[in-house]
Amino acid sequence: MQHESGHRSNRERSEETRDRLIEAARRLFVEKSYAETGTPEIAREAGVTRGALYHHFADKQALFAAVVEREASIVAKEIEQNTAASLSATMALIDGGKAYLKAMTAPGRTRLLLLDGPAVLGRNGMDQVDNRHGNRTLKEGLQAAIEARQIRDLPLDALTGLLGAAFDRAALAIDAGADAESYRKALAGLIEGLPPAP
Repeated sequence: MQHESGHRSNRERSEETRDRLIEAARRLFVEKSYAETGTPEIAREAGVTRGALYHHFADKQALFAAVVEREASIVAKEIEQNTAASLSATMALIDGGKAYLKAMTAPGRTRLLLLDGPAVLGRNGMDQVDNRHGNRTLKEGLQAAIEARQIRDLPLDALTGLLGAAFDRAALAIDAGADAESYRKALAGLIEGLPPAP
């Protein structure tokens, strides 16, 4: 029993170190950019040795990928929490879009997910992250609307990609100072304008 407790404690300490590294890296990547941040600086910011950093992450890119994965996961959770009570599949898509735009206003998130993410991880790498999180929730919402016959049965992957790109463009514009309400209304109009099932 004592042996098992010791293992749990080691695992908890390991997870705590990993979390501190991800949080420190996020702060520095947002403050300075990925290119301008080095692993020694991240280790210092997290209060750990470089050896501890490399125990958890192969390199800076792997640490960046963990930061992006966590950010994308947070966004997906916020979307799911804000669409659970929607009255219809179409309304869930609209509510999910609002939740996405709100989640993307967290300082630095737009830069991490929409600018630095594709630049550092490549389009394919970032698509994989999106497909596990934000695009997954969007695809599920569109599938539900198709099954409820609220929208026409269109090619799902293509529709997800196009609508996801519109949401990303809106998030970038809002981050740059554009009127958020205008983009929310326009995106709701896009969703409401999807052709209904015949």
